[in-house]
Amino acid sequence: MASPSWDFIAKLVCIGDSGTGKSSLTIRLCEGRFSPHHDVTIGVEFGSRIVPVGPPNTQPPKPKPSISRDPSLADISEGLPAPPRAEQTVVQKHMKLSLWDTAGQETYKSVTRSYFRGASGALLVFDISRRSTFLHVMDWLNDLRTIAEPDIVVVLVGNKSDLAAGEENQREVTKEEAEEWARTNGVLEYVETSAKNGDGVEMAFGRVAERIYMNIEAGKYDLNDRRSGVKGPPAGGGNRGNIKLNNPARSTGYGCC
Repeated sequence: MASPSWDFIAKLVCIGDSGTGKSSLTIRLCEGRFSPHHDVTIGVEFGSRIVPVGPPNTQPPKPKPSISRDPSLADISEGLPAPPRAEQTVVQKHMKLSLWDTAGQETYKSVTRSYFRGASGALLVFDISRRSTFLHVMDWLNDLRTIAEPDIVVVLVGNKSDLAAGEENQREVTKEEAEEWARTNGVLEYVETSAKNGDGVEMAFGRVAERIYMNIEAGKYDLNDRRSGVKGPPAGGGNRGNIKLNNPARSTGYGCC
């Protein structure tokens, strides 16, 4: 029997002000490209990506403790072939990230807030070249924690790091300031990204996925409860190459996946 394409599915939401690059981050992760003229998101867009989580495929065997002996005694194993060393195999786990890219405009907040339900992770995105978007992240976090499950995994993302390079540095929020905000407000960590060149994008989503996996291993989720935002593999598995970005109108409900 073939193994399933993923072991877990987790629902993630990208939230933050309009124009911070949430859609571009999702497109970069799901399709590996950057679109400089992406239309403003109306409501919610959906994408998915399968990522490895947990330990790697194989781990080298741990060396056995050495045994001291009298150096004057002959080594009876000298000249004999070394015995085969069995490797400890660890099956790589995979998680399908079900990504919900929400609109940042106030007009659509009543719609986008409903998608916070059943999310196990969130990327709280601001634009490092627009301080106003950083000043609003507290509002977004409060909305998220009011609606989503209390143990939702949140990573603060400072997008458009490419604008902080060179002589025309447009940075308005320092890395130290954002890191301090994340620590003060109980956010997992702060990651800077550039949807334009891809820097930090895999890391940002990967940090959320790894912490969700750790919570799964710790038994913090009921995988049969849609409200947890995490569930096990579908019967019969799926397509490991499943990477898409489409209209969520074809999906059902606001729960996980």
